[in-house]
Amino acid sequence: MQSPFQSKLPNLGTSIFTEMSLLANKHKAINLSQGFPEFDTPDFLKSKINQAIIEGKNQYSPSSGMPDLLDQIGELIQRQYQLTLDSLNSITVTSGATEALWVAIQTIVRQGDEVIVFDPAYDSYEPAVELAGGVCRHIALNAPDYAIDWALVKRAINNNTRAIIINSPHNPTGTLLSKNDMEQLQQLTIENELYVISDEVYEFITFDGLRHESALRYSELFKRSFVISSFGKTFHCTGWKLGYCIAPTELTTEFRKIHQYVTFSTFTPAQIAIAAMLKEHPEHITELAGFYQNKRDILVNALKDSRFKILPSKGTYFVLLDYSEISTLNDIEFCHWLTKEIGVAAIPLSPFYQNIQGEQNHVVRLCFAKKEQTLLKAAAILRQL
Repeated sequence: MQSPFQSKLPNLGTSIFTEMSLLANKHKAINLSQGFPEFDTPDFLKSKINQAIIEGKNQYSPSSGMPDLLDQIGELIQRQYQLTLDSLNSITVTSGATEALWVAIQTIVRQGDEVIVFDPAYDSYEPAVELAGGVCRHIALNAPDYAIDWALVKRAINNNTRAIIINSPHNPTGTLLSKNDMEQLQQLTIENELYVISDEVYEFITFDGLRHESALRYSELFKRSFVISSFGKTFHCTGWKLGYCIAPTELTTEFRKIHQYVTFSTFTPAQIAIAAMLKEHPEHITELAGFYQNKRDILVNALKDSRFKILPSKGTYFVLLDYSEISTLNDIEFCHWLTKEIGVAAIPLSPFYQNIQGEQNHVVRLCFAKKEQTLLKAAAILRQL
């Protein structure tokens, strides 16, 4: 008798995002769980992608990306971070940021390597590390500030440590790494000859005048970094699955060896459209923080008289709510109850942790990338609890 199939990811099931969205659809709840915009992609982008398709630009692009798009990304990086890149040899366009994260991890992680991740962590990190033969070393961040204890990180580093994954602006907490955080990361990276994967998909969505501290701002850190970004987050087109990875030329060369056998290249018409958007409408990016800060403020102000404790959101399009005064249910149970009985879907934080305990288990995430009427309707319901 043939032996049962041996899964390479035996402990992995349906993601919490899929689970909560299916539950929201089933119970016709307002879906503030999964992080995608409720509003549409800019008209200019839609017209440019349609134009590219009609003009017959429908074949493979170069594996690393369309040259015009690579040039426009390079100019964007120069404007944002005052860093001049060799665009053709240090930027790779990918089929979404998740592909870029996966390829970066496969590029550097070897059998038995350890990778430090900070919980709550995006759920794609650990499976990618495991498939590369590595092991994640989890360091928990605690409410309400979710700050990194760098002394703890230093103690966690050993001879097997290969890399550190950071995420700022941070999903799901909405926190930002500071200049001091990045300087300490840079020092640890240099001292221990580590690599860094910097997940910066919400880089243009920071609030209250706070600056995004990209790994691209720190020259010695960037020499050993893969910086991951997302056009889907920036241009409200998550379904286009278009992202990119910036890395020094030597690391980019190795990254592309794997990328070419994952997707080879990314959807050509979308690349053409994004290149035109970056060139002709740079104001979209400069206005993005204010656009989302307004949505954050609408939701937060509408919930200020509720029994939820609202934690600070400094970036991304998420806000955390502590529901300790409302229920003793754990966060997964609370989100199921909230969706089924109350009619609003949220995301629990515990699936983003390896281990969770105490007050961490009474916090949920709401997405405010929604229309104003949706946010106000959801807040009105939540205020009744």
